[in-house]
Amino acid sequence: MYNILICDDEKDIVSALEIYLISDGYGVKKAYNGKEAVRILQQEEIHLILMDIMMPEMDGISAMVKIRENSNVPVILLTAKSEDTDKILGLNVGADDYITKPFNPVELLARVRSQLRRYMQLGGGAPQKDILAIGGIELNDREKEVTRDGELIALTPTEYDILKLLMENPGKVFSPKQIYEKVWNDYPIGSENTVAVHIRHLREKVEYNPAEPRHLKAVWGRGYKIERG
Repeated sequence: MYNILICDDEKDIVSALEIYLISDGYGVKKAYNGKEAVRILQQEEIHLILMDIMMPEMDGISAMVKIRENSNVPVILLTAKSEDTDKILGLNVGADDYITKPFNPVELLARVRSQLRRYMQLGGGAPQKDILAIGGIELNDREKEVTRDGELIALTPTEYDILKLLMENPGKVFSPKQIYEKVWNDYPIGSENTVAVHIRHLREKVEYNPAEPRHLKAVWGRGYKIERG
């Protein structure tokens, strides 16, 4: 079953879309602003998003930008007739299609099927195990390369292995001893300082502001983790 995330601040529209989609055999997740949509996408397996443009807290365009940092899941924007400029902007930042309110249920379902078919044919349903991405940081384990916003970053083998460990487990905290054991494959004597030095070097290479890291975080008294930011 394909899961579709509906994001609109108008609950009547969300309820109507839910009825149409469930009747067509889809699973449905619901959000009422862009922030909720981004959070749900990080936590659930989502195959397509239907998203309104004008919403409180985080609008659809801002949510699109955030979503495209980590995901190529298809997004169909739900727009009003007067939002032509926003439609163009939405397509420019990564939306795949749009449909104008009030929408025809038959047309909506046809567009959903079309986008899902295209996404699956391109391999969107299968995770790319060799490529890890968090924010603008991308690790290609097949090529043993790391880029930030498309620019190649030169890492030592040890720095690479630490980054890979953390990116494979976003949000999970690893103690210095755990990192040392997994990366060095050795008994972690004196691991605290050794790992700290490598983490500092990693921050200097992958973070825009190493003093205030967005992704590579220290958890006081526990260790280190990487966050999507």
